[in-house]
Amino acid sequence: MTSHGDTVVSVLTTDHREVEQLFEQLEALRGTGDEERRQQLTEKVITELVKHAIAEEAYLYPATRKFVPGGDALADRELSEHAEAEQLMKELEGTGADDPRFDQLLSQLTSTIRQHIQEEESTLFPQLEQHADSEELRELAGKIQAVKKIAPTRPHPSAPDTPPANKLLAPGVGLVDRVRDLLSGRGKE
Repeated sequence: MTSHGDTVVSVLTTDHREVEQLFEQLEALRGTGDEERRQQLTEKVITELVKHAIAEEAYLYPATRKFVPGGDALADRELSEHAEAEQLMKELEGTGADDPRFDQLLSQLTSTIRQHIQEEESTLFPQLEQHADSEELRELAGKIQAVKKIAPTRPHPSAPDTPPANKLLAPGVGLVDRVRDLLSGRGKE
């Protein structure tokens, strides 16, 4: 839940720190032979990244287009990076931690996400804070938190990533993903 002072930037930055912590845990487990734990953490990171991406696509990037000068190009670049990351997540999701390709895919995903985070935090967020008013930034925080609760938990590279289609389809896909997670035990730690 967002507090009264939270903005879209503070909420998404918190998400970024949480994902970084998961990446660090995964990197610490590399070479330990604990493939089951690595698989669990990878599923968790994918779930968090998918929910985060859905929220950004539904609210952050439309706000970027609306408020930031040159926001269309910036949002398009971010969406392109999301598409690349989602494809990597889909591939990683189907690869066991004992597969030789697992470390390569995980390394690619980690690098892609870290670069994406750095760009958002150094370029997009400051521009959004400069051009959108504080009330709008707080309102977006609430919307981001709400959509993450119903967002899909698995990558769907062919799903729409721009409004209105993404806002219409995400809740249904999210429900299906949560049922699949429940039945498979995915996400249980």
